[in-house]
Amino acid sequence: MARSVYSYIAEAWKNLDSAAMKELMRERYIEWRRAPTVVRVDKPTRLDRARAIGYEAKQGFVVARVRVKKGGLSKPRPNSGRRPKRMGVYGYAPEKPQQLIAEEKAARKFRNLEVLGSYWVGDDGIYEYFEVILVDPNHPSIKSDPDINWVTSPSQRGRVFRGKTMAGRRMRGLLGNRGVRGTHHWKWKKKAKERELRKRHEASRGARLILPQDKAKELGLEK
Repeated sequence: MARSVYSYIAEAWKNLDSAAMKELMRERYIEWRRAPTVVRVDKPTRLDRARAIGYEAKQGFVVARVRVKKGGLSKPRPNSGRRPKRMGVYGYAPEKPQQLIAEEKAARKFRNLEVLGSYWVGDDGIYEYFEVILVDPNHPSIKSDPDINWVTSPSQRGRVFRGKTMAGRRMRGLLGNRGVRGTHHWKWKKKAKERELRKRHEASRGARLILPQDKAKELGLEK
């Protein structure tokens, strides 16, 4: 079976340890580190990931590369006395993932665009780099496209700051986490099953099964 060009691109990005990709990424990191934090690029670096998100090479779509610093956060040292344990200077990690921070940086840079999604393109010793796909909801080519005109809805305004992108949904726990039992689909099915069995309380352990009266008579359990 013939393979698409996207499969070859994905295969190349899976083998970043190869000599060719190492040298290419090294040159890119040197260039990207000298560039500003948010830079608009002409075309995606990973075309397969951009197309999977919904990118199309036409007017209304914008690709931006964002640089996010790695590591935890730090706070100013307090003026008044503290013991070292209560200084509160070190050990602060951001609650948001780096990918969501990159999307918010791009949204603040391009205020008239909406973030469609993002993907990882590399990381060095100091920074992590993401490419963010943005859409202009007021562009005629976006409004006339039935596959993407849902972005023009007022409910999608500021979607990245409300956790509506894939990175935001992952942070909110709406995607798969901690295996099957951590997903909201599994929890919904569990609650539905408990309601079907008519347990007195869904959260109580070993809740007694309440049977209908006719079932209780058949089993001889009615007092």
